[in-house]
Amino acid sequence: MSAKSILFIARPDLAGPVMSKLRDQGFEILMSESLSGAMKILKDRTPELIFSQAVLPGFRADQFLSGMEDQAVSGRVIVVAEHGTSEEARKILELGAKDYWLAPLVWEKIQAVLPQEPAAPHPRPPKPRPSSQAIIGNHQSIKRVLTLARQVGPSKATILISGESGTGKEMFARYLHSNSPRAGGPFVAINCAALPEHLLESELFGHEKGSFTGAISRKMGKFELADTGTILLDEISEMDMALQAKLLRVLQESEVDRVGGTETVKVDVRVLATTNRDMEECVSRGQFRQDLFYRLNVIPLKLPALRERGDDVLLLARHFVADFCSQYGLGALVFDPEAEKWLTDYDWPGNVRELQNLMERAVLLAGSRGVIKKAHFLLGDEDWLDEAESDEPHPAKEVERPGSPQGLDFDEVIPISEMEKRLIIKGLEKTGGNRTQASELLGISVRTLRNKLNEYRKDGLAL
Repeated sequence: MSAKSILFIARPDLAGPVMSKLRDQGFEILMSESLSGAMKILKDRTPELIFSQAVLPGFRADQFLSGMEDQAVSGRVIVVAEHGTSEEARKILELGAKDYWLAPLVWEKIQAVLPQEPAAPHPRPPKPRPSSQAIIGNHQSIKRVLTLARQVGPSKATILISGESGTGKEMFARYLHSNSPRAGGPFVAINCAALPEHLLESELFGHEKGSFTGAISRKMGKFELADTGTILLDEISEMDMALQAKLLRVLQESEVDRVGGTETVKVDVRVLATTNRDMEECVSRGQFRQDLFYRLNVIPLKLPALRERGDDVLLLARHFVADFCSQYGLGALVFDPEAEKWLTDYDWPGNVRELQNLMERAVLLAGSRGVIKKAHFLLGDEDWLDEAESDEPHPAKEVERPGSPQGLDFDEVIPISEMEKRLIIKGLEKTGGNRTQASELLGISVRTLRNKLNEYRKDGLAL
């Protein structure tokens, strides 16, 4: 019996992050970057699912779907767009696609649509697993939120998690799920601001075959997919008022009505929601239903901004640095006093997300020199490389520390573009010329890597 297969009509970087997990699930991966290649595969194979980029050189998903109507393939196609529009989504779904997603591919979403073996209805959730979502922080403001989260985690109470962008609201939602009796069930997240109203309703509640143009089969909504588990409604304040009324009924009755359906479907779901807005102000302005707000706000969790967390800034910074050093194969790095002072003095408008991104930058610029300086944060127009190398020279053997890219002399002041070129070349050498692996190692997309290599070839560099 042949293995179940999934076809990607896409660039390798789209499928790269999820291929190993799909193989672990027993799926054979089929790849094509062209229409002709896809047609050859489909001539001999019948994949369980097809993930197609909306646009590739010489290929458009809508044209592919139009040409495949007679072969009953379109109902298994999920189109993935890098810059989607509601008009394109409508057209794709009318042509019979199973769904329309925005890039990048997220494993949780893929897992939810994978064909499953038949199972007994409403299985009992396994016993809770220990939490894998570690929340780092010693400041009292975060400890208070953690204490409340641990206390209400085992309940089924609806929780509204509020806080500025970048404070870790989704991470707290996953923490609540993993510390609840539902930890063995699914965790399904949906961004309420990412889809227009007509698509969001189908995503949340599902639809019946023939309920609208393009609905060629029944589709389960996110609430059904999250049965026995947890659903996260991210950016709930952006939901259209008409949908808010339907959501309120789901919360009150624990049942959903699929679009175009005539029967209700019972669901056992714990609901979490997040927002970065003042919900009471939204209610007073008539932008959010008061009754829905009260139903969501059973347990309010307000996350503190990073600037309010004192020494947690350094604690988190050291955690991220250690993590990125491990990822990039570098030796341990520490902050010099000036860098530590800057970290504690900075206002952090982007909160923990900004800190994490900044630490990745600092690790890459500091390399294997052992010390991260303020200049490595590269936030201004200062001559950062001169500042970073302004102290006494490092011994040559420091450059040869395990994990350091050979051939990069950090005592030499060179243009950033030249350093970038050397890092890319070393990345390709380290991965044996594998562009996908090299792009992951360098933290850039395969497309960016390909464009850089084309530039270097034009300059006469043999690659």
